[in-house]
Amino acid sequence: MLFHSSIRRELARSFGATLVVLFTIVLTMLLIRTLGLASRGSVNPQEIALVLGYTVIGRMPTILTLALFVAIVFTLSRMYRDSEMIIWFSSGRSLGGFLGPVLRFSWPILAVITLMVFFVWPWANQQTDNLRSRFERRGDLERVAPGQFQESSSGRRVFFIDKDTAGGTEGRNIFISSTEDDGRETVTSARSGRIEWVKDQQFLMLNNGQRLETAADGSGLKVSEFESYGTQIGSSAIGERGTQPLKSRSTLLLITEPDRANLGELGWRIGMALTALNFVLIALATTAGNPRAGRGGNLFFTLFSFVFYYNLLNLGQSWVAGGLVSLGAFMLMLHGGVFVLTVLWLTKRHYNVSLRSWLNSRRHAAAQGAAA
Repeated sequence: MLFHSSIRRELARSFGATLVVLFTIVLTMLLIRTLGLASRGSVNPQEIALVLGYTVIGRMPTILTLALFVAIVFTLSRMYRDSEMIIWFSSGRSLGGFLGPVLRFSWPILAVITLMVFFVWPWANQQTDNLRSRFERRGDLERVAPGQFQESSSGRRVFFIDKDTAGGTEGRNIFISSTEDDGRETVTSARSGRIEWVKDQQFLMLNNGQRLETAADGSGLKVSEFESYGTQIGSSAIGERGTQPLKSRSTLLLITEPDRANLGELGWRIGMALTALNFVLIALATTAGNPRAGRGGNLFFTLFSFVFYYNLLNLGQSWVAGGLVSLGAFMLMLHGGVFVLTVLWLTKRHYNVSLRSWLNSRRHAAAQGAAA
């Protein structure tokens, strides 16, 4: 059918262009953020591409939702501006008639958003957390680059290695400056060293060196030489993992363990899918042609409504997690309320009902009744 095919073709072009622009903007922002994390030592500089890829994948539901919303608004705005909507209206089409082709175009995108927010979002966050935690749990000697001074993970030691082997398990001309728990300061230097595992502990075994120890009160200096000396440089090889972040937990886990925090995260994921559907209806119900406002008016409303709705979704997650409101009540109030208001607005525009015309009809009926 010409009407349906033309609308879907126009939406497809607008959606593709909007998605490319939004993806480029988000990719640039996340790249800057990831490079900042790498410069602060939060992620491995060699794994920037992986971290960036997982982060972008996790943000795709939000990008797709905004791209779909903007595409519908821009398409309808252009049709109003170019008088195409007047042509369709005069040929017997109404605003409600656009709901069919818009939903037929949108449902595959809505399905992808739902699948990604339920399954891809936690998986991508889990992969990112694994990369960051693995880099943070690396041994102190693994932090050291030859020819550079490097601080340990605890911040109490400074390492320097002149040269190391290809495997990174042995080094030459080693310098270690450390501060003990009791305030003593020690400086250890050695000609060579190697990494050894003693049970679950990682040690650096030094050969042919000396050790300078300064008392906490600075009263004396102790100098000792050694042929072999071992110092612990890493934590247990089998470290216990902390609590898994909410955003990394699977949707099945959130359902099977319905505590407040899990229900808040589950409500956010369900809400993202419902938000995408509501935005399709909002774009159809609220977009109108106003030559004086131009395209900027619709664009401003699009961005404002998206930010406002998205912030309410995040705020509701904290409310549910804090026990201020139940999950069902929050879903009904926010998403159900937005859906009802949007349908009423769409019905009003579909039947061209206005408060002024209703009041005028009431006055006319009252005047006729008085005259009779």
